[in-house]
Amino acid sequence: MHGNPNLKRAGTTGLIMVAYWLMKSEPHVYPYEQLVADGSTHWDGVRNYQARNMMRDDMKEGDLVLFYHSNFKPPHVAGIARVCKEGYPDFTAQDPNSKYFDSKATPDNPRWMMVDIEPVMQLEQIIPLEDIRNNPECEGMLLIRKGQRLSVQPVEEEHFLAVLRMAKLSLSDLS
Repeated sequence: MHGNPNLKRAGTTGLIMVAYWLMKSEPHVYPYEQLVADGSTHWDGVRNYQARNMMRDDMKEGDLVLFYHSNFKPPHVAGIARVCKEGYPDFTAQDPNSKYFDSKATPDNPRWMMVDIEPVMQLEQIIPLEDIRNNPECEGMLLIRKGQRLSVQPVEEEHFLAVLRMAKLSLSDLS
């Protein structure tokens, strides 16, 4: 099974519910501050089939994202982003000059997908991985599971809200 097991799209009220995600970026490659400066970006270069499938099938416009700085000391959640364009072919896979080039990707079979995200809020204080790991409310979160290395991963609502509380925020602060 892939995707967010708590994915809810349309309730009996007809309201569209968002799903929650965590996306990892190395700060020396693309920091949250750059997302703020750019206004939005395409999330290219994902070369894992499970992550690709989530971006292609499950991530929807309006979904909220914990923007996570990996390969950094300490690794941490730096901000909140929002999916602003749903999955479409990752054009870097077909660019021979791109470090993400895939010779098997073609216009008819693009193989790799990406979404666009936009900044919602930079956190006043980063939320270090160790704090998430030590928070009982985050128990079971994919990010802290052994062997979990996906750069794009679903986040259960209870865990997303726990991280927001750690930042002294609530969902209403994000609208």
